[in-house]
Amino acid sequence: MKQNTSNTILITAVFLLSAALLRMVNAETGWYHFTPIVAMSIFSGALLKRKPLAFALPLLAYLLTDIYMQIVHHNGFYGISQSFVYGAMLLVVLMGSFMKKKNILNIAGFSIGGTLLFWLISNLGVFVAGYYGISWEGLSTTYIMALPFYRDEMATTLFTNALVGDLIFSGVFFGCYALLSRSKQVSGQLAK
Repeated sequence: MKQNTSNTILITAVFLLSAALLRMVNAETGWYHFTPIVAMSIFSGALLKRKPLAFALPLLAYLLTDIYMQIVHHNGFYGISQSFVYGAMLLVVLMGSFMKKKNILNIAGFSIGGTLLFWLISNLGVFVAGYYGISWEGLSTTYIMALPFYRDEMATTLFTNALVGDLIFSGVFFGCYALLSRSKQVSGQLAK
């Protein structure tokens, strides 16, 4: 059992490092929000039994990319709204920890739910930062401007990239994990 837990932690760490690197590449290529942020948080919450580690790994991966963004683009750290982004990630990890069955329907549902939760919380940070004013009008304007169906093509692209990226990367993470787990079980049985 301990070996299996160690393998899960190692696989999760590799996936999270890959996610961080992909976020950096996406920032350089302009594919904003097509990153596995929600996917890595759900995956970590769903598979890691050590919950402090499940919460720490996605935050560490995201922090590494924020440090990179600060050094290279001078926009990695941008104020109070960023704390809402990190808080949203923690809530998505918590949400992932409630996934009992790791099947396609659950993974897709948790990915969509995680994307929406992340969107709601991170945009609340935009409101708290006062981009559109601290009032009921400012709150409604914040969420209207962030709606993917609003006239703002950039908002549509960002939300669509996030949703599609989260679905794809959740499928990749959970699928690769299932294949790796299955191959380890097969090789373990052959060694007996």
